[in-house]
Amino acid sequence: MSCFLVLSVSCNSQIKTDQTNRIETESNKKTITFGDFKKIKGVDNVQEVPFQLFTKLDSVRFFTAPNKDSASMKIAYGKLDNYYGFEEFEDFYSIHFSIENNISNSIEAFVLKSEFTASFDLTLKGVNLLEIRSSTYMDKTDFNNKSYAQYGTVEEVTADEYNSALKSKIDEVFTKNPNVKLKGNNWISDKNGQEQKIQQYENLVTEDGVLSYQYIGHSNFLGLEIFKEDNQHSNSSYYNFYNPEEAFAMDLFTEGYPHIVASINRISFISNNHDTGSDFLVAQYLPESKKQINQLYVNFTNFKFVDEKKGFWINHDTFYAQVYPLNSAATTGKKQKTAYIKIQVRADLF
Repeated sequence: MSCFLVLSVSCNSQIKTDQTNRIETESNKKTITFGDFKKIKGVDNVQEVPFQLFTKLDSVRFFTAPNKDSASMKIAYGKLDNYYGFEEFEDFYSIHFSIENNISNSIEAFVLKSEFTASFDLTLKGVNLLEIRSSTYMDKTDFNNKSYAQYGTVEEVTADEYNSALKSKIDEVFTKNPNVKLKGNNWISDKNGQEQKIQQYENLVTEDGVLSYQYIGHSNFLGLEIFKEDNQHSNSSYYNFYNPEEAFAMDLFTEGYPHIVASINRISFISNNHDTGSDFLVAQYLPESKKQINQLYVNFTNFKFVDEKKGFWINHDTFYAQVYPLNSAATTGKKQKTAYIKIQVRADLF
């Protein structure tokens, strides 16, 4: 990590020093190095970090104590740098920082709140909601175009607009079929006293680990029973659709809670991507063959969905959802900041 020597002169110029990691403090003119900071054990498990910090500045200041009069040094911000926050003060956060990303060479430093945003304070302000990693439209995958603009728009809306739009929701509401019951480790359909085992895609114990099945409800439009299947080993889940009287067909499933618009034979879902961001998929349902054709898949990069069940369509082109900014995370006594978005697809897209 390169650092800069700042001299207080009339022309306010900055002069680079050939002494790595050295800088003159603005307050007391004392030259300090990383050696003046407290050495600590580096972070080897991010899950144990109370919160992370993010900055958009080109350089930030490290203080030796949570005091603006304490010695400090300015360092250039590196895109690979991680700022792990551990304690909050009036004007400062304490961080654990690995010099040149070397865990064995880590220090405790104090950074100004004015120069960083904590993970629990992240918002969508200034975020490019249209940014995507990839998309697939009518079986054509595109890794080059990084904007959703070719398909429609995404914008942040107020909680009032979201709640008002909820009154116009057109998604099918699933109902519980009283004939579907859990018996032992199997789901069965009890029709006119005749029990029929629902032949699910996997056994309860598979090579990939233990699966659990949660009954979601009955789709009157599809005439099928919907189950959520969780793989406890791979921490993945998907939703499958069953007709207890017929063999299971893998052609109909979603990776997130299904949002069905019966008026146009649409099955869609939203879910959080394990790698980055979140997924949005729209598919066409073919009643004759009881299969689905994926029409549009998009991997958004700058937000995560709060609850995949709480997304909804209000017409054939407009979908609302609750989201968190990417990297947003709660910590002790601090909640994440919920945001609301409206995803629209071009009226002529399908």
